[in-house]
Amino acid sequence: MTPSAKQKLSDYFHFLEFEKRVSEHTLESYQRDINQLLSYCASQDLHQWQDIKSIDIRNHIANRHRKGIASKSLQRELSAIRSFYTFLLKKYQFQDNPAKHVRAPKQERKLPKVLDVDQMAGMLESKADSFLEIRDLAIFELFYSSGLRLSELTALNIEDIDLSENTVTILHGKGGKQRVLPIGSKAKLALKKWFGYRTATQDIAVFISNKGKRLGQRNIQLRLDRWCKKIGLPEHVHPHMLRHSFASHLLESSHDIRAVQELLGHSNISTTQIYTHLDFQHLAEVYDKAHPRAKKKTD
Repeated sequence: MTPSAKQKLSDYFHFLEFEKRVSEHTLESYQRDINQLLSYCASQDLHQWQDIKSIDIRNHIANRHRKGIASKSLQRELSAIRSFYTFLLKKYQFQDNPAKHVRAPKQERKLPKVLDVDQMAGMLESKADSFLEIRDLAIFELFYSSGLRLSELTALNIEDIDLSENTVTILHGKGGKQRVLPIGSKAKLALKKWFGYRTATQDIAVFISNKGKRLGQRNIQLRLDRWCKKIGLPEHVHPHMLRHSFASHLLESSHDIRAVQELLGHSNISTTQIYTHLDFQHLAEVYDKAHPRAKKKTD
C-alpha cells in the first residue's frame, strides 16, 4: 500500500479509538481483520484502496474460507471491511464500497442438543436430599415447564410468580420484550415446596443462595452439572439444553410452531424453525428403527 493509503487506514483506526470510542478488544479485532485484507492486497499488487473491487473482496473471503476460517469469523471480517469503506466514503468521498454486497459462506446450522422425555423425567423425578436440591429441582422444573432463558430465570423476582394463576411474567426478555408464560403443575409443586424452605431475606429474588442472595447464572450451571452427575446422567447438560428440550418436546407434540415461537420469545420464526429439524430428526430415527424396509441388510 502507498503511504497515502496507509495514512487513510491510520486515520480510520484513530476515528474508531477516539471518536467512536470502541473498546480495546473491538479495536484489536478491526485491526486484525483489516490486516488480513492488507496481506491479500500485497499478494495481488493492489496499492490503493480505490483499486479494490468487489471481485477482490470475494476472492479474499474465498481464500480465507479455503484456509478453514469459520463463517462467523468471515462475517466479522466483512463487517470490518464495510465499516472501513463507509469511513472512506464519508471522509474521502470514495465512490464505492466493494464489500457492500459480498456475503460470507453460509455456516452450517448446528442442531441444539436436547434430552429426550425419559431423560427429563429421570432428571426431575430424582429425590432431593437437601433444601438446596429442593431449590435446584424447582429451578430445573421451571426451565423445562416454561422454556426460560438462563438470564430470565436468574432475574425473576417473587412478584413475577403467580401460583394462583399458574403464570410467570418475564419483564425483561431478549430485546426488552415482556411475556407471560404458563407454569405446569409439576413446576408449581416444586416452586411451592421451595417457597416453604426459602429463608427470610431482604432479597426479592425467587432463587437465592444459602446466604440469602440472588443466585447467579454460573452457580445455576454448576448446580445443574452437579445434579446430573449425582443421578448418573451421561449427557453434559447445560441450562439452555432444558429450554431446547422444552421447545422440541412441545413442538413434537403440538406441531404448533407459532405457539412455540411465542412461548420462547423469538422475534423471528426462523429462529424457532430449527426445532422442526429436530422433530424431523426424531421422526427419521423412529423410521429407521421401525420400518421393515429401512433397515440395512448386513452380510
